[in-house]
This record gives sequence, C-alpha cells and structure tokens, in this order.
Amino acid sequence: QVQVAESGGGLVQAGGSLRLSCAASGSFFYLTRISATGWYRQAPGKERELVARNTRGGPPNYADSVKGRSTISRDDTKNTVYLQMNSLKPEDTAVYYCQVVTTIGTYWGQGTQVTVSS
Repeated sequence: QVQVAESGGGLVQAGGSLRLSCAASGSFFYLTRISATGWYRQAPGKERELVARNTRGGPPNYADSVKGRSTISRDDTKNTVYLQMNSLKPEDTAVYYCQVVTTIGTYWGQGTQVTVSS
C-alpha cells in the first residue's frame, strides 16, 4: 500500500505563491511501481479537476487554467512531488489533492486547502 500526504496549503493573497508538497510512503514494493503522480483540485460545488500531472518518462501536462503559472516537479529520492503555484488567483481556491498511480493501484491523499483572497 501507499500512503499519500499533502502539505503546504494555506491562505494567500492574489498574486502570491505557494508550494504544495506530496509525500508518498509505504512499502518498497509499491513505491518502486509508481508510474504517475498528479495534483487535482476541487472547489466547492464543482467536480475534481486535473491541475498538473507527471507521468514517468513523459513530459508534464497542465490544465489550461494554470499553464504558465504552475510547475510540477518531483524528488524521487524522497518520493515527494511538488506543485509550485505562482500568480495565484481567487479562482484557484480549492482543496488540492495529490494522486499517486502505481502499476497496482491508485492512491489519494486527504487534500490540502488553498485559499486565495482578492
């Protein structure tokens, strides 16, 4: 099994920046079978949507709404994925979830709240 824990959310003014972290832990058997990691978000009353995704061996992809303002990266030595978000807007307010995809299963964290004030 894989445990996923997000951190780094908070309250920020419009135009500010945040860096979210997602740490994956668990058995070596699962951690060595991670094929993709991603960030999703869900605003009140809306469906969960993709923000950014990193597939092993491929280029990252971003939602149009965050392209140019966000960067997904990972540190494989720490099994950690980051989402750097700049020029934040009130519409970025949501709960941000980390997804870890392995060849055996998909795992989600509990989410971290990001609130952008205008």
